[in-house]
Amino acid sequence: MKFLTAIDRYIFRLVLMPMLGVFVIAASLLILDKMLRLFDFVATEGGPIGVVFKMLANLLPEYASLAIPLGLMLGILIAFRKLATSSELDVMRAVGLSYTRLLRVPFIITVLLAALNFAIVGYMQPLSRYYYEQLQFELRSGALGASIKVGEFTTLQDRMGLRIEESREGGSRLIGIFARVANDKGQVLSISAREGQFLALEGSPDTIILRLLDGQIVQDTTGGDPRVLSFTRHDLPIDLPTIERFRERGGKDREYILPELLRIGWSPAAPEEARVSSQAAFNYRMVEVVMMLLLPLLAVALAIPPKRSTSALGLFVSIVLVVAYHKINQYGEAVAALGLINPIVALWGPFFVFAALILWMYYRVAYVPGGQAIGWLEKFAADVAKRVKKLLKRHRVPGLPDPQPA
Repeated sequence: MKFLTAIDRYIFRLVLMPMLGVFVIAASLLILDKMLRLFDFVATEGGPIGVVFKMLANLLPEYASLAIPLGLMLGILIAFRKLATSSELDVMRAVGLSYTRLLRVPFIITVLLAALNFAIVGYMQPLSRYYYEQLQFELRSGALGASIKVGEFTTLQDRMGLRIEESREGGSRLIGIFARVANDKGQVLSISAREGQFLALEGSPDTIILRLLDGQIVQDTTGGDPRVLSFTRHDLPIDLPTIERFRERGGKDREYILPELLRIGWSPAAPEEARVSSQAAFNYRMVEVVMMLLLPLLAVALAIPPKRSTSALGLFVSIVLVVAYHKINQYGEAVAALGLINPIVALWGPFFVFAALILWMYYRVAYVPGGQAIGWLEKFAADVAKRVKKLLKRHRVPGLPDPQPA
C-alpha cells in the first residue's frame, strides 16, 4: 500500500491552492500597507526610491511568520469546507476514513511549514530586522546619498547654503544654481551659475566637487565694494559630513538568533535585564512555532458547517482566533521582558489554554455524533440574521416592488 493514496493526493490539491493564495494575499496586504509609509518616509528624508524595496525585502521574513500560519490554517479550512458542503466528506466518513486519517497530508504540510517558520523566526527574521534598522539609520544620516531637494535651500556643514532650481537627466545635470559659502577667514562668497554637476574626487571619499559652468562669484568685503568675478568653469569643493557608524547587531532582543538568545538568557554572567528579555524573546519564538502544529485540528473543527447549511462563520472565527492569539503572545513577550511575569507563564500559559480549546473543538467534531465546535455561535448568528430580515421587511417603503433575485 502506498503511503499517499489517491484521497491524500486529492486533499493535497484542495489544500495547496487556497494556502498559497492566502499566503500571497496576506503578505501583499501587509507589504502594501508598509510600502505607503516607507515611500513617505524616504521622500521626507530625500533618499533614493530604490531603498524602499530593500527595506520591504528585509520586512518579508517578519510578515511571513504571520502569513504562513494564516495561509496554512485557511488552506486546510477551505479544503475541508469544500468537502463538507459537497457531501464528499460524508462519503469518506462512511467508508471508514476518520478525520485524523484525512489529516495525514495536512499534518505533513504543517510539519514542513513549521520547520520553515522555525528557520524564519529563529535566524532569518533577526538578521533581516537588523538590516532594516541599518537602512533606516543610513537613510537618516545621509549615507545612502540623500538628495538635495530642488527649489529649497540645503545647508551643508553649517558653512554652505545651496539652492538648485531644476534637476535634469536623473540628477546628473543641475540648472540654476545658487550657493552662499563662508570660508575659514570669515569671508562670504555668493556664487551663481547657469548649470553644474556633482563629481567624485579621486582619493578623497570625504569630499566631492560641484563643477559650475557660466556664472559669477561675488565676494563680500568689509568697508568696501564687493568684488565680482565671472567664470566659465569653476570647481567648488564640498566637504561631506562625517557619518556615524551604525551600532553592532544585538542592540535589541529581536535581532539575536536563537543560539544567542539561549547563551544570554541562561548565562549567570549576563545582566538580569538582558537575561529576562532574552528568555522572553526565546519563549515567544518557540510558542509561535509550536502553535502551528495545532492549526490542522482547529481548521477542521471550524470547517464543518451545520447540516443543510453553507455558513462561513467558521472562516471568520478562525482568523480572529489566530490573530488574537498572535497579539496575546506579543503582549506576553512585552510584559515578560519587563520582568513583571515569568516568561513561561506569560507565553506558555495562553498556549496551553488555546491548545485545550482546540482539542475540545476537534473532539466535538470528530468523535461526538452531530457535534459542532461553534454550534451555539452558528445558532446565534442564524437568529440574528432572521431578526434582521424581519426588521427590514417591517420597515419596507410602501409602494416599492419587492426586490427580485438576480
